[in-house]
Amino acid sequence: MEVESFENEEVAKILNDWFVSIKVDREERPDVDKVYMTYVSALYGGGGWPLTVFLSPNLKPLMGGTYFPPDDKYGRPGFKTILRKVKEAWDTKRDALEKSGKVVIEQLRDALSAKASSQDVPNDVAVLYVDQCVEKLASSYDPKFGGFGSAPKFPRPVEDCIMLYKFRKHMEARQESEAQNIMKMVTHTLQCMARGGVHDHVGGGFHRYSVDECWHVPHFEKMLYDQGQIANVYLDTYVITGDEYYSSVARDILDYLRRDMIGEDGEIFSAEDADSAEYEGAPRKKEGSFYVWTSQEIEDTLGENAELFKSHYYVKSSGNCDLSGMSDPHNEFSGKNVLIERRPGSLMASKYGKSVDEYYGILGECRQKLFDVRSKRPRPHLDDKVIVSWNGLAISAFARASQILKSGPPGTKFYFPVVGCDPVEYLQVAEKAANFIKEKLYDASSKRLHHSYRNGPAKAPGFLDDYAFLINALLDLYEYGGKIEWLLWAVELQVIQDELFLDKQGGGYFNTPGEDPSVLLRVKEDYDGAEPSGNSMAAINMVRLSSIFDAAESEGYKRNVEHLLAVFETRLKELGIALPLMCCAADMLTVPSRKQVVLVGNKASPEFQDMVAAAFSSYDPNRTVIQIDVSNMEEMAFWESNNANIAQMARSSPSGKPAVAHVCQEFKCSPPVTSPGALRELLNKTVAAAGSAV
Repeated sequence: MEVESFENEEVAKILNDWFVSIKVDREERPDVDKVYMTYVSALYGGGGWPLTVFLSPNLKPLMGGTYFPPDDKYGRPGFKTILRKVKEAWDTKRDALEKSGKVVIEQLRDALSAKASSQDVPNDVAVLYVDQCVEKLASSYDPKFGGFGSAPKFPRPVEDCIMLYKFRKHMEARQESEAQNIMKMVTHTLQCMARGGVHDHVGGGFHRYSVDECWHVPHFEKMLYDQGQIANVYLDTYVITGDEYYSSVARDILDYLRRDMIGEDGEIFSAEDADSAEYEGAPRKKEGSFYVWTSQEIEDTLGENAELFKSHYYVKSSGNCDLSGMSDPHNEFSGKNVLIERRPGSLMASKYGKSVDEYYGILGECRQKLFDVRSKRPRPHLDDKVIVSWNGLAISAFARASQILKSGPPGTKFYFPVVGCDPVEYLQVAEKAANFIKEKLYDASSKRLHHSYRNGPAKAPGFLDDYAFLINALLDLYEYGGKIEWLLWAVELQVIQDELFLDKQGGGYFNTPGEDPSVLLRVKEDYDGAEPSGNSMAAINMVRLSSIFDAAESEGYKRNVEHLLAVFETRLKELGIALPLMCCAADMLTVPSRKQVVLVGNKASPEFQDMVAAAFSSYDPNRTVIQIDVSNMEEMAFWESNNANIAQMARSSPSGKPAVAHVCQEFKCSPPVTSPGALRELLNKTVAAAGSAV
């Protein structure tokens, strides 16, 4: 529509004569977008972008739709016809239009302000949500190409999260065959994604989605919210399998972000466009121009290794977008290649008579050369907005990688675009990004967040997602990095989140503070889609916080989670596949007592850091890691005030040891251990043979 209508002078004249045109950046104002998308979806049975809505001067919607062609075509009215009809209706039926818009908004307001009919969800019901969601996902699994559902295929990380969660439950129940079946689905999906064109093999990171069923030809946009979540799924899969393949893909994503998406002050940018000019001065941008290759370009760049590279990545002189009828239906990529790995590297190495290391080394050098050539092309536009919620998702991945990746064997080789840095560097990235938010997007006097930043904080306030995703990131920064300041800020933000968004009578959280009268609807969002819902993330955050505080405070958090889940009980029961993360939260709440790993000692010592890495050497979503240095007065004051039992445990830990670990569950604690090996053994007791199941 931008090209067809908004750059058309005839359309522009109609708009300028009869309407006030407002363009909304839905990433900057998700609250405004939500109101009118909800209206269009409710009235016309579906939504999507571009979204076109006609409003009265008091902002009530009159009519709307998604894409309109510029002229009447195929029996559909064109945009110019629509504009004339709306103007005519406004001139002749204004009162009826305004009344209709008001009635619809009132009906939506009633429908969307869901209230719980009870204060909680029975435990025996809650535990079924995960099973039902996993069963539904498994029935839509694609055994050939991986993923759940058909084309277009989106990497929806929350789906993998609930599958891994169920894997852990199977292992704890000694159901190893069922656990193995789930891991096969997850690992096959992650391998197909990483080998496909949806993964940027030359520069790292993942594109938005694949238009075909085989993860080959993507919509080339790169979104920050995808990178953080996908990296976390690969990290979890690495912890479970011990396979360096998954840790390498996680590094690939994080190294892409470090190289291309981080500002001078540590802020992490939002997105890179799909379109770019094919050459300097080109009159129009084209989808994927920056990322696709002709066979000749690869031959000219790679010389003697071109044939090996072309064979590995299925590069053809005629172009390779032919694996599916959906890959390139309009022949936009004729003669162009989107890199995809169709055979395992070990088989290809054998074909060329090379060792696997030598073969991967050659591929890495080739990718580096292509990267250098690609860097000279006109780049896609960088959206350098800084969005708090999306930064939270990325901060979480960087913080978790800083410990999880320490378990890699010494001497591991890395190949471009993976840098192979010390994992500690990822923690520094996470902390710098969190500090940017605290300094630029947080008002210390009101203790409130702004939603986004570009040349200064935007006027939009922080929304539920901003608080919930950032609290999750701060809890990860504390658990994996150990600084008490992050835990203190998370606790403070949770208080503000409750003040601004919590429906104290009806349960659950609204998506907006409700202070702006021009935003006509307050919605309780529950859909875990490309991003988790704020309510799902908030529920998990409160489960995590409940395991840190003493009984009184802990019960308060749990009651809020119970009330939240009761709001969405019908959706959880009937359509759990839309809420996989909330299904996990419901199950987490039924766990009688989260496992606490309390590490006491000198946090700066290598021995303590080895112990932290050991604490995260197994996959356990129902584990909380608490790091305490008894010589730190601020820390001890926090624990004395908020959990005297943990403070006492820290004080009574064996002295003279640089690191001591206590593992507690079901209100019982194991004898303290003082070596990483002993801690790993202790943590693996409940899931013996997890490795063999994979």
